[in-house]
Amino acid sequence: ENSTLAPVNPYGRTKLMVEKLLPDYAKAHGLRFVSLRYFNAAGADPEAETGEWHDPETHLIPLALDAALGRREKLEIFGRDYQTADGTCVRDYIHVCDIAQAHLLAADYLARGGANVCLNMGNGQGFSVLQVLESAKRITGIKIPVSFGPRRPGDPPSLISSSERCRATLGWKPRYTELDEIVSTAWFWQQKHTHQDI
Repeated sequence: ENSTLAPVNPYGRTKLMVEKLLPDYAKAHGLRFVSLRYFNAAGADPEAETGEWHDPETHLIPLALDAALGRREKLEIFGRDYQTADGTCVRDYIHVCDIAQAHLLAADYLARGGANVCLNMGNGQGFSVLQVLESAKRITGIKIPVSFGPRRPGDPPSLISSSERCRATLGWKPRYTELDEIVSTAWFWQQKHTHQDI
């Protein structure tokens, strides 16, 4: 939360704009808020009733699982020359159930009179694109076809959160911290549903 806020792409800039508006709105209209800065939302609920599906799909884990299921020809990886251990981007993945739990805790915090606050929320550990691919292969037991393309503009090499303030303020702690756990729930949902079901 104390890091310099300098987004490198429109996605990040729009989030920052909203976060800058919240205190102004709070001052003018008495709004009380908790801004949860969650990192890469992933996974599905363990009963596979709700899961991740976008049109078009842009998130790494569902893209890898779609390739495993033959819904797409291959998984395209953008860039393999980043300053990371294996040359691919590193991201902090947080399970959707952990995000839901944080929202409930945030509502309770505000109900108890908690002050307006912005909080990072993630696992506090990063996984590279290739690590996600390997996890998807382990979970599915399928050799996933891959191609490498050029870097995408605005993709930082590594984004990992510190959630210490979120833990201290809300009493929050992620339950799903292992990548294979997160991918497993997404895979269960993907197998149970086709996009036509959704």
